[in-house]
Amino acid sequence: MKSRIYLDHAATTPVLPAAIAAMVEAAGIIGNPASVHVGGRAANAIVERARDVVAAFAGCAPDRVVFTSGGTEALALAINGSEMPRFIASAVEHSAVLAAREAIIAPVDGDGLIDLGVMAATLDGAPALVAVQHANNETGVVQPIAEVAALVAAAGGFLLVDAVQSAGKLPLPAADFIALSAHKLGGPPGTGALIVRDPASLHAVQRGGGQERGLRGGTPNLPGIAGFAAALGESRDWADVAALRDRLEARLGTIVHGSAAPRLPHISSLGLPGVAGGTQVMTLDLAGFMVSAGAACSSGKVAASHVLAAMGLGAAAGEAIRVSLGPQTIMAEVDAFAEAWLAMAQRLAKVAA
Repeated sequence: MKSRIYLDHAATTPVLPAAIAAMVEAAGIIGNPASVHVGGRAANAIVERARDVVAAFAGCAPDRVVFTSGGTEALALAINGSEMPRFIASAVEHSAVLAAREAIIAPVDGDGLIDLGVMAATLDGAPALVAVQHANNETGVVQPIAEVAALVAAAGGFLLVDAVQSAGKLPLPAADFIALSAHKLGGPPGTGALIVRDPASLHAVQRGGGQERGLRGGTPNLPGIAGFAAALGESRDWADVAALRDRLEARLGTIVHGSAAPRLPHISSLGLPGVAGGTQVMTLDLAGFMVSAGAACSSGKVAASHVLAAMGLGAAAGEAIRVSLGPQTIMAEVDAFAEAWLAMAQRLAKVAA
């Protein structure tokens, strides 16, 4: 079988050995965390220790951490569980935000950055729930969250920050709600958390047995929660990843969307004029490289990126791929990809011509 090189860490990350070990240990506990017998108490202790770890990571009190099934549910809980009648979302939010509730769309500029003047005008001094990603999952562009937070607070609103992609790479910003996902951090899929500044500002969307202090019903995913906490305890060197990302972009010499703005250290949105992103992904997959065309959370669909379209790129929004590195990525893999991409670009450019 042809060797495979994984360059899609923004979609999901390899589960770390420490997370796997913690999950195995938790799976061996016989007991529901809600039960009062010895097994239940042991299970509950795992959940609460993990809550302490996530709280320390987020810089908040443990009772501000609500465990969920992932980033999508965390976002949905904040969007549908807050009491704000108006909902404003940036045009480059993840589909989990844009599909959760009808929103007033706040535009971005050509670099993918939120237009603060338009945001202020859209708020117009009236309260709203405002959703702005900390950093974009397709381009890596980092938003001016502190400035957005000031505008939202002045209007008496709530700020929801999707930090799924930025967590562990940048310090978490101050916000009323922050969404996290374990599988972007070396933890297992199917586990996440919502950080809630004031639990009184939220009501349950998924009701049931009163778990998570009444904010999220359902038996906790004990192994997943244990693996989430264990992954947060592992150190990562993102400076080395950023150096590899810069090396790759310099070697390719192609369009890098959002490159003029601050970006996360591991994501490159690469344009190849005249060649559909889906064609690039399939060609590279046949060559042994796993990358994606935009976000990976649209049921396997390959379509023009709404993020790049919001940046005003027109037809180029469908001619990009996302390459995302991780702490496990090595220079030889980046160089091999560069050779494959350059060969692909030369071959497909001739076909397009």
